Amino acid sequence: MSKADVVLGCFYGDEGKGKVIDYLASAADIAVRATGGDNAGHTIKVDGVKYAMHLIPSGILSGHTIGVIGNGVVLNPEVLMQEIENLVAHGYDVEHFLKISDKAHVILPYHSMLDVALEKTRASRIGTTGKGIGPAYCDKYERSGLRVEDMYAQSFKEKLQGLVESRKALLKFYDPTDETIDQILDFDKVYEAYSEYARLLKPYVCDAVTYLHKALEEGKNVIVEGAQASLLDIDFGSYPFVTSSNPTIGGIITGTGLSAMDIGNVYGVIKAYSSRVGAGPYVTELLDATGDRIRELGHEYGTTTGRPRRCGWLDLVTLKYSKRINGLTALSVNHLDTIGKFDKIEVCVAYDQDGKRTEDFSTNLEFLAASKPIYQEFDGNFGDISGCRTFEELPKNAQDYIRFIESYIGIPVKFIGVGADREAMIVR
Repeated sequence: MSKADVVLGCFYGDEGKGKVIDYLASAADIAVRATGGDNAGHTIKVDGVKYAMHLIPSGILSGHTIGVIGNGVVLNPEVLMQEIENLVAHGYDVEHFLKISDKAHVILPYHSMLDVALEKTRASRIGTTGKGIGPAYCDKYERSGLRVEDMYAQSFKEKLQGLVESRKALLKFYDPTDETIDQILDFDKVYEAYSEYARLLKPYVCDAVTYLHKALEEGKNVIVEGAQASLLDIDFGSYPFVTSSNPTIGGIITGTGLSAMDIGNVYGVIKAYSSRVGAGPYVTELLDATGDRIRELGHEYGTTTGRPRRCGWLDLVTLKYSKRINGLTALSVNHLDTIGKFDKIEVCVAYDQDGKRTEDFSTNLEFLAASKPIYQEFDGNFGDISGCRTFEELPKNAQDYIRFIESYIGIPVKFIGVGADREAMIVR
């Protein structure tokens, strides 16, 4: 039997997981997406074409890797069809290279409406993308959600009607004057649209749990693509400023049906600095010209939303926490070229908690609010490293920076991103 390798984000997302996945997919038979919805995205550039993959595993772009959407994903059929059509238009054989778990939950039109309505009522906004992800997971755990397999059941129409009518009433409770509710949630229109989605998606639907286990039993090379990142985990992130699923290793297991015994390497992905989209605590954030310069040099704008990301120095206290909860076996450090443009680079090695030093992280909001970063300084000015393909080709300052990260965290850095292109990466 083979084991599935996993690629996870260590901080707040947008670390460049797609680049590592793209490399691993070159030798992978199967790439799996396990959690989240179209609130996440991996951006990959292939032959000059940029693909923003929100639901379909980006590993499918290898041309020979089968993409599997696991049961832990909440699926917006409209977005999925757009991605399928885009891939087909660029020559990809999606019919033979895409599979969808019959247990994945389906996002319906009212989910995004509820998402927006709930955000408006909050005294403190959590920065939702408004894609309906949270309400879809609410339905899942409230045990009223619609799964992919339900679209092919005899009870589909009856179940869908019950959901649409009850959520229509709930939306009118939030805003009785909204005239668009009846228009968007006209049941006949919703039923017609989702019946068509069911027809179009049927060739891809399968028992993904059995499919993945048989693939491992046959010795196939399987990678699992993490979405979002560890500090956005519903349990282990800075709650409530988190996503609605578990983008940590536990979510990989429950979102695929694989067991702990089936997991091989767990690669944690970071940038050589840090960033965050949306509200929530962020200890090393730089609200100054340095933070602005990192944003511009790193092109830090969201794949899904286009929102400017908050930027700051690398936080090794947080990274140690991420290693612990995920069981990371190695790291990928992206944007080394970006941070190397600074004369001096700061790295957070501990927190000052009211005069007491700690290297242990907590997601408690009061703990984070009281934490001040303690930095260690490194020399920058790496020069143009985009052509480097071995560690030895990097300038000494860059090597020292990577070696310090390794010594602090206690695991090797296997991948180093040295430029924007897919080939601009050192593999050790």
